[in-house]
Amino acid sequence: MSEQRLVKISDDALARALGADKLTAAFEKKGCEVHRTSSWGMQWLEPMVEIDGIGWGPATLEDVDDILDGGADEICIGRIDAHPFISRQQRLTFARAGKTRPTSMEDYEATGGWAGLRRAKEIGSEAILAEVTQSGLRGRGGAGFPAGIKWQTVARAPGAQKYIVCNADEGDSGTFADRMVMEGDPFLLIEGMAIAGAAVGADQGYIYIRSEYPDAIRKMNEALEKCRDTIAPFRCEVRVGAGAYVCGEETSLLNSLEGKRGEVRAKPPLPALEGAFGKPTVVNNVLTLAAVPHILTEGGSSLYDSLGIERSKGTMPIQLAGNIKHGGLFEIAFGITLGELVYEIGGGTESGRPVKAVQVGGPLGAYIHPDQFDIKFDYEEYTAADALIGHGGITVFDDTADMGAMARFAMEFCAAESCGKCTPCRIGATRGVEIIDRIRAGGRAPDEIERAPQMHNAPRHGRSAGDEIGLLTDLCETMKFGSLCALGGFTPYPVMSALKNWPKDFTGKTSAETETAE
Repeated sequence: MSEQRLVKISDDALARALGADKLTAAFEKKGCEVHRTSSWGMQWLEPMVEIDGIGWGPATLEDVDDILDGGADEICIGRIDAHPFISRQQRLTFARAGKTRPTSMEDYEATGGWAGLRRAKEIGSEAILAEVTQSGLRGRGGAGFPAGIKWQTVARAPGAQKYIVCNADEGDSGTFADRMVMEGDPFLLIEGMAIAGAAVGADQGYIYIRSEYPDAIRKMNEALEKCRDTIAPFRCEVRVGAGAYVCGEETSLLNSLEGKRGEVRAKPPLPALEGAFGKPTVVNNVLTLAAVPHILTEGGSSLYDSLGIERSKGTMPIQLAGNIKHGGLFEIAFGITLGELVYEIGGGTESGRPVKAVQVGGPLGAYIHPDQFDIKFDYEEYTAADALIGHGGITVFDDTADMGAMARFAMEFCAAESCGKCTPCRIGATRGVEIIDRIRAGGRAPDEIERAPQMHNAPRHGRSAGDEIGLLTDLCETMKFGSLCALGGFTPYPVMSALKNWPKDFTGKTSAETETAE
C-alpha cells in the first residue's frame, strides 16, 4: 500500500447518499490525500474511486484495501475517460465533470474558466449577442426558444435596470443535470450569467433554487463569495424557493422571487420587457446559461453551430433514469435516436425485462412506445411526434408498468401542483383523475341524484368506457389549448400517449376491441 496517494471521490449529492463521505474517511485513515471532485455522471457506478485515472465503482468500505493494493478487479472499470459511456460523449457543458474540485477557483481557472467572460468584456454587447445568436443556442428548459433573440429583446428594451434570472427550479422527474452543474461546476453557471449581464446591460443576477437542493445552494453561495471580484461589476445572489413545480414556469418563478405567491402571470407583457420587479429580464435555465462560456470562447459559437441537426444546435445533456441499467448523464449533439440512448447507452432495463415505455421531458412528457424509438433527439421531431424534449430527462419503464395508472398520476400531479389561476388546469386535472378512474372501472352508471324524478334532464343511461374516453379526449384538448401555462397545457401529453399506445391498460381491451364493443 502506498502512502499519500491522491484519491478522487465525488462529493455530488448522489455519491454522498451512496456512501462517498464514509469512503473518503476510510481512504484518509489509510494516509491518502482525497480530493472531492465533481461527478463523472456514471451514476450506476457511484460512489466511484479514481486513482491515477483508473476507476473503481461502485466501491464499498470493504474494497478500500484491495483498491490501494491495485486489486478489486471485479469493480475496476479501467481508465475512466476511455469507458464507452464517457468516450462516446461530446462534452461541452460537462467538460469538467469528474475532473475538478467544484469550488476551487484554481481548478476552474486552470481548465479554461473565465476565458469566455474575459473575451465577452473585450468584444462588447453587440458582438456577444451576435455570437450567441449565431451559435443557435436554444433554451434548454423545455421551450427551446432561441437564446440570442431573447437576449436581444432585453438588450434593446428601454430602462436602465435589467436583470438576469437563472431558473434552477429543477423539478422534472428523472432530471438532475442542473443539480450536477451547480454542485459540480458552479463557476460555469456564474460565468454564463455574467456574460449574459454584459450582453444585455444587466448588473444584477438571481439564481432561483428549490430548497430540496441544499448542496447546490451551499456550493453556489460559496462560489459566488469567491468570485465576487472576478465577475464585478456584475452581482449575483441565490434565492431559495419552497419547491412548487409551477415555479419552474418563468412568470411563477418571478412572482416567487419577488416574495409573492408562485402564480402564473398572464402574457403579455413578456418577462423580456417586464420581468423581475417590472424590469426587462433574461430568464434562462441552468443548462442554457452554462452553455454560454464555451460559446464565447474564440471559435466557440461556430463549433456549437456545427453540432446537432436542423434547428437543434449544439449538445444536450441527456439524463437517463428510471428502470435503466446504466443511469447517468450523457451529453451529446442533437440527433441521436431514442433507441440508441435506451439500449446502446443505457443498456436496457435494470430489471432485465423488455422496455415498455420511455417518458421524455419530465412528468408531463409523452410516453413513447418502442416502435417509435427511431425518433431523433431534436425539438422539431419530438413536436411532430406530439412529444416534448423538455429538460432532457428520460425515464424508462419495463413491461410491468401500468400505463393507465401512469396517466392517472399525470392528472393527479397536475391537480396537486396547479397554481389554481386558470380553470382548465385547476378543475380539469381533478376531473381528469375521475374520468380515468371511471374508464378503468368500465364506465359509469347514473348515480342516485341523476335518477331522481326532478332531475329529468340528467342522463340516466350512464356512460360506457368508450364514452368516457371521448370525454377524456375533449378534456385534454381543453387543457392543452386553454391553460395559461405549460403545467396544464402539457398534462395531456402523458395521458393521451398512454391511452393511444396502451389502451389495454385502461380498459383491458385493445382500441379495436373497444370500438367493436361500442
